[in-house]
Amino acid sequence: MTQPKATHTLLVAQRAHLGDLLEAIQRCVYFLHASDASLPWPLSGETLSSRKKDASLFEALAAVNERFSKLQDTLGSAMRHSLLLSGEQADSFLKVLAIFEKLGVVISIDDWQTARSARNLAAHDYETDYQIVAEHFNTLHALQPDLYCVAARFVRYCETELHVPPSSSDFSIEFHQITRPE
Repeated sequence: MTQPKATHTLLVAQRAHLGDLLEAIQRCVYFLHASDASLPWPLSGETLSSRKKDASLFEALAAVNERFSKLQDTLGSAMRHSLLLSGEQADSFLKVLAIFEKLGVVISIDDWQTARSARNLAAHDYETDYQIVAEHFNTLHALQPDLYCVAARFVRYCETELHVPPSSSDFSIEFHQITRPE
C-alpha cells in the first residue's frame, strides 16, 4: 500500500524544513565564530572599562551574545523537529535533551542547561560592573567549542540517521573546519 499523496508531500515539506534548520545551524556557527574571533580573549573588567565607549567592541560583544543565543535556540528547534520526523515523542525539551544525550549528540544535559543559563543571564541582566560583564563573555567564549561539537554531532545525526542534509552547502566547508575536533 502506498502513502497518500498529501502525506508524502507533508513529509517532503517536513524534511525540507529540517534541512533549512540545519543550514541555519551551520550559518549560526559561522557567524558566531567570526564575531568571537574579532575579540581580544580573555576579556577583563579593566579592558571593558577603559574601552567603555568603543562601539565596535561592544557591537562585537552584542553579536556574540545574540549569535550564541540564536545557535542554541536553532539547535533546540531542530532537535524537536528531527524527533517529529523520527517518530519519537518528547512533550518537554528536557525529554528532547534526554533522547539526544542517549544518542550521543548532547554529551550532558547539565552542560546544555549551563550554556542556556549563561546565555539567559545576558538576555535579562543589564549589568554595569565591567568585571561581571567580562566574566559573562569569557564564559560564553569557553562554552562555544562544546556547543559547536553538539551542532556537528546533530548535523551528522540528521544526515546519517534521517538522511536529511543542510538545504544548501553554502556554509558546510567552514562549518566542518570550525567544528572538527582538534
